[in-house]
Amino acid sequence: MIEYSIKPADIQEDAILITVAGKRDDAEQIDEYLDELEFLTLTYGGITVKRFVQRLEKPDKSTYIGKGKITEIREYAEANNIKLLVFDDELSPAQQRNLEKEMKVKIIDRNFLILQIFAQRAQTAYAKTQVELAYQQYMLPRLVGLWTHLERQRGGTGTRGGSGEKEIETDRRNIRDRISLLKEKLKEIDKQMVTQRKSRGELIRVALVGYTNVGKSTIMNMLSKSEIFAENKLFATLDTTTRKVVIDNVPFLLSDTVGFIRKLPHQLVESFKSTLDEAREADLLLHVVDISHKSFEDQINVVNQTMTDIKASDKPTILVFNKIDAYTYEEKEADDLTPITRENLSLEDLKRTWMSKLNNSCVFISATDKQNIEEFKKVIYDTVKDLHVKRYPYNNFLY
Repeated sequence: MIEYSIKPADIQEDAILITVAGKRDDAEQIDEYLDELEFLTLTYGGITVKRFVQRLEKPDKSTYIGKGKITEIREYAEANNIKLLVFDDELSPAQQRNLEKEMKVKIIDRNFLILQIFAQRAQTAYAKTQVELAYQQYMLPRLVGLWTHLERQRGGTGTRGGSGEKEIETDRRNIRDRISLLKEKLKEIDKQMVTQRKSRGELIRVALVGYTNVGKSTIMNMLSKSEIFAENKLFATLDTTTRKVVIDNVPFLLSDTVGFIRKLPHQLVESFKSTLDEAREADLLLHVVDISHKSFEDQINVVNQTMTDIKASDKPTILVFNKIDAYTYEEKEADDLTPITRENLSLEDLKRTWMSKLNNSCVFISATDKQNIEEFKKVIYDTVKDLHVKRYPYNNFLY
């Protein structure tokens, strides 16, 4: 039986990052994507020593990258004794098997990397169950590649149905049974969580959503005066945490949710369904954005698409631009006639742009430095109050 295994993050190993990009793809954006992959790899426990980019119209069906690039990477890995290659896309089981045969080192893709990080981060039984389900679903079609002895067993007989194949079928059956068990376990937990959500009474429900590592947990701690784990690492929070918050005389429930990321594995989206239900069933979303990140607009789009995927895009939303203390820009010289880019906009320019675009349903803060927090609370207060009045027009004694 192939066991569910978690790599300890403190066991570090050198790694090579690999991606395929279209011939017209922007080089700066490719670097940004690889920066994110490097951050993921570091969180997993890998130290990036080299990046490889291959320009192709689309990845090779059998090996993801071309033969020449395989040779180039293999020679570099052998010369530098590197045993881990990380690909910035999901590899098909066939691609992974073929690459392992060619490279003779450990091959992992972006999905496996994120699954491992989730597994490292999971603290509660609920989160651990969700992650293991996603892991088992990911591993099921990849079992053949794990049986490195299978080819040797086949080679001796030249027939099908050898003991290696029987062991794979046994593993497949065991994993399918495990998946069924985990799904049933999650169903029971989901029922309990639905009951918990229904028992929360008439309070307005607010959910923090956003890209991973944008400061949601820090904001949660600030508003609820609690001690939610917050760290400058990806997916620091997996479990949904809900606290009652009161701003002036207005009470509401505030939930912190798991962060999103580009190319989030579909297995995780499915297994974290109940966690994402906090966003789906919320009355108000606080969409937190790291405005200091050079690709924050792309991150907004990723979150918006995820909200659409889970049917939560129609919720009232306040865009919370966090980390204004870390925002930087490059002021253009007077004689510079090149077009203005986002990198040339000051924080005040961005404020005017977004506030006019969103009819003032956004706020700019620094949760760490406590900048503009009173304004932030006022926006939440006004919005929650309006939602309560609309829902309970005959129960407005608080106001």
